[in-house]
Amino acid sequence: MELLRNPWRGRGLPEGSGLAAGAVSADPAEPLALLARCPAAAATPLRDLPALAEAFGVGALRIKDESGRMGLGSFKALGAAYVLAREAAALADPADREAMARALAGRTYCCASAGNHGLSVATGARLFGGRSVIFLSETVPEAFAGRLRRAGAEVRRDGADYEASMAAAAVESEAKGWTLLSDSSWPGYLELPARVMEGYLVAAQEAADALSGPPSHVFLQAGVGGFAAAMAALFRARWGDGPTLVVVEPASARCLLESVRAGRPVRAPGPASIMGRLDCKEASHLALGELAHSADVFVTLDDEACAATVALLAAEGLRTTPSGAAGVAALQHAGARRAALGLDAASRVLAFMTEGPEDAS
Repeated sequence: MELLRNPWRGRGLPEGSGLAAGAVSADPAEPLALLARCPAAAATPLRDLPALAEAFGVGALRIKDESGRMGLGSFKALGAAYVLAREAAALADPADREAMARALAGRTYCCASAGNHGLSVATGARLFGGRSVIFLSETVPEAFAGRLRRAGAEVRRDGADYEASMAAAAVESEAKGWTLLSDSSWPGYLELPARVMEGYLVAAQEAADALSGPPSHVFLQAGVGGFAAAMAALFRARWGDGPTLVVVEPASARCLLESVRAGRPVRAPGPASIMGRLDCKEASHLALGELAHSADVFVTLDDEACAATVALLAAEGLRTTPSGAAGVAALQHAGARRAALGLDAASRVLAFMTEGPEDAS
């Protein structure tokens, strides 16, 4: 495990870093109000795991279990689907189900996906009468492509990695007049990703409401960084500087850590990781900006360590993937880094199981 203490904490990246200017919302009021109209929108559980806390040498471990989120099996259901529901509500009366079901007719929404973001786009487009086209790289399993097709998406393969498929989606959207709905952001493309992240705030709000007080540590896994940044924004707004926020990335996809180290957005190439949903080599600019300001520590995690944690969680009845387990895995395998992270027998840790198993229907 590599550990980098954030040198920009409380300040953010320096002026002239090349970071796109933008802010991450910490207010979940709008997504909460809209999701309240959805019959499938229910809070996911916050699980107390005292046996694992003892095994990991901390005082308490609570895991926010997103595996059942809205029938899609991931926190991502809160993102793109929320954006599409918001667009539909701007075109039709939200109380008129028939009107909402055709509100996005004639519109096509496109994205690249390393996993569940594409499923959220596909489901949201179908529910509100739109069309979706999802670009996948060569590394995304065909089983996931099947899930996307069953959700109503047209699936296209393009590129050796997520970044290549994202570039292909952007080019095709521009050529065809489609709406690009990415969970990443870059200069000139900020508004829709900011809305996606706004939807994620629901998970943070639920977790905070379920706790009797702030945790000492929060472990947040990151790909392009949107989930981690949304959680960080709300937790800092609610709890201030108290909790230590730890951002966890695959050792072979460390775009946030390397960007924070460099003081500017950088690409961090590496081999494919089994943490497929986190296997992103370029950070979202919005997410990087928030995390450079709000996160305390960035760590990297080896595939082998994460696989061991997946098995450990399964023994506790929590079925997930390496991506879903990454935050817990960083805690489990902190080892010699415990002191640097401030972990001890009194620590109260919050972590997120961000998705269910890959064989979920």
